[in-house]
Order: sequence, then C-alpha cells, then structure tokens
Amino acid sequence: MLRDTYIEVNLDRLADNVEQIRRRVGPDVAIAAVIKADAYGHGSVTCAKTIMEHGGDYLAVATLTEALELRNAYPDYPILIMGYTSNENLRNVVERGITQCIFTEEQAVLLDQLGGELGMKPKIHIKYDTGFHRLGFPDCEESIQTILRIAKLPNLDCEGIFSHFALANDEENHRQFQALETAVKKLEEAGCHFRYRHICDSIAAIDYPEFRLDMIRPGAILYGMKSFRKNDLDIHQVVRFVTRVAYVQDLKKGDGVSYNYKYKAPRDMRLATIPVGYADGYPRNMYEVGEVTIRGQRAKVVGVLCMDQCMVDVTDIPGVCSGDEVILYGDEAENAVTIAEAAVKCGTNKNELLCRFTRRTPKVYLKDGKPVKILNALLPDGQEKEGQTR
Repeated sequence: MLRDTYIEVNLDRLADNVEQIRRRVGPDVAIAAVIKADAYGHGSVTCAKTIMEHGGDYLAVATLTEALELRNAYPDYPILIMGYTSNENLRNVVERGITQCIFTEEQAVLLDQLGGELGMKPKIHIKYDTGFHRLGFPDCEESIQTILRIAKLPNLDCEGIFSHFALANDEENHRQFQALETAVKKLEEAGCHFRYRHICDSIAAIDYPEFRLDMIRPGAILYGMKSFRKNDLDIHQVVRFVTRVAYVQDLKKGDGVSYNYKYKAPRDMRLATIPVGYADGYPRNMYEVGEVTIRGQRAKVVGVLCMDQCMVDVTDIPGVCSGDEVILYGDEAENAVTIAEAAVKCGTNKNELLCRFTRRTPKVYLKDGKPVKILNALLPDGQEKEGQTR
C-alpha cells in the first residue's frame, strides 16, 4: 500500500448479499445487477465477477463506456445499457454484443440497419414511461403502435420491456405497475412477446414481490444498503472506509482550526489530523457533524474539511498516536459510522455517498478476511495488483 487512506470491499459479503436476493426472489426471476457508477463506488470489474458467480444473470449500467469496461473484462456476460447512447456510438453497442435501452423509433431503426450490415441481431429493451418522465415511450396508444413496428424489424431481438417506479406512494406505484402491465398485454395480444419484463429496483423488489415480473434490477441492496422502508432482507454493508492518524497536536482553548477559524477550541484539547478529505469522497459537509472511530471510540470532525485532510477531536480518547487506524465508514459492531448513518448526517442518500469515492483512493478487495486484490488507478504500471494470498 502506498497510501494510508483506502476502501475495503468485502467480496464475501457481496456474494452473500447476492445469494440473499436470489433466495428472496426465487429461481424464476432474473437478476439484472446494477453496477453503474463503478458498482456504486465499489469497483465494477471486480464486483461483476462475484455477482455473476453467486446468482446474477445480467449486468446493468448507465453508459456505453461503463458497458465497454465490463465487456473488455468479460466477453460473454450479458450487459444492458439502461441509459442513452448517441446515434454515432450505436455501432459499438452492436459490435460488442451489448443490449441497448431503446426509447425512440429512430434508434431502433439505426440498430436494425447496423445489425443487417454486421450480420448480427442486437438485443434491445424497450423503455416504457409509466410516469417517471425521465426516459421512455409515453404511456399512450401511439407508443404501442410504435413499439409494434420496432418489434417487426428483422435484425433486432426485442428481448425486454421495462419501466421505473417513482416510488411516490403505494397508490402511485400500483398505478405505474398497472400501466406497464396494460401496455405489455396490448403488445402481447398483437403478437409482440418479451423474454424480460421488469420495473423493480432495489426498493420495489423487496417491498412489492407481486411486481417482480421476469426480472428485477437490484442496485443498492447488492452492496448492503437496506431500504429505509423495509429492512427485513439479511444483507450487510460491503464497504469499509479507513485511514490512519497522520499527526497529533495539543490546542489551547480558543485556538482556531482549519479555514476561517470556523471552529475554535472550546477547551484545551487534543487534535488528530487524518489524511482524507473531500477529494477522497468524504463529504465536506461532515463539518461538525461527522464522526470517525479511533481505538473503538467516536471522535468528532472539527473544522472545515480540507480537500486532502481533516481534523478530529481525540481529547477524550487516551493514547491516540500517529499510525492508529481510523474508520470513517464501517460496521456498528466496531462502533463505526455506517453508510446509512453518514447519509443522515449529511442530509443525502446512501447511494450518493458511495458514488463519491474517487479514483485516487485505493481499493482493497477481501476474501476470507484476506486481501486478494489492490486496485490503485494512479499507479503508472497498471491498475491492479494481486494480493499476496492468491
């Protein structure tokens, strides 16, 4: 390790989470594992293998570049792009055997033409807008007719149709589901059948088992992020964010700390500086609400967070010294701040905190409690270093 600040990713927990989801939904519902945004900050390439080995059927991402990263690593894994790909880049989708979300007839025709030209049959999933109003064919009869025309294009495999809940309330969720069901029924009656129909994300997949259809799209729950609505799935946080104390100093009452002296010592106190800042994904608004764990005890973040460092109050933690482990995010069992707790402190959601991790912060992947891979994007001689235990 070339840096004391790093992210631990527990692959055993990830595997167990996927298995828990598989047991919950049963063998007949496909799992399209959402690993966009670098697997929510956990590292998509490494996590993809564990997910697929323990119950995943599909990998779902948001962008072409995310899909290509995975395709380069895994030539045979089915990959769905759930977002927009520009017309000029659709050839990459076809050539690399990637499934594309379609929400315009124009793009469907282009993919059909490319399929004919390349002697391939691109797979598509139709995005149907049941009310989220982000992407998708509007919920109307005209869209049904458009989708029927798309399904008849000779060089396309119209594999799936899907929508997305707004999760506004139970009544609206049922209305959205019914809208998709009605559309699918009309399409099927006209001879258009889909292998996969899907609308459930992590929350809906657990809260509404009757809405699972042929496929679900779990994202946050893969990484142990339980819904604030139901918490009955036996999953566990995969990530642990750690560093080590860099420097310890004594302050006198009234001494200022960090920018603008927004924090001034209310008493004689002992201050520890840790080498992690908002450039590593630790939120700047943790100022005076954040806590870290040192020697099993909580220490409050004091002073405005810096880009690369922050300071914590260790006055009441005896013996703190340079080199002590600091847990920024961890488990309740070690008296650490969980991602869920940190999200409340920051006034955001868990997913955003996970996605804030940056490429300069190394990742250490653990199996059986031992490191099996170190991923450091800043190393000049390559990104991955195999652990000594492999």
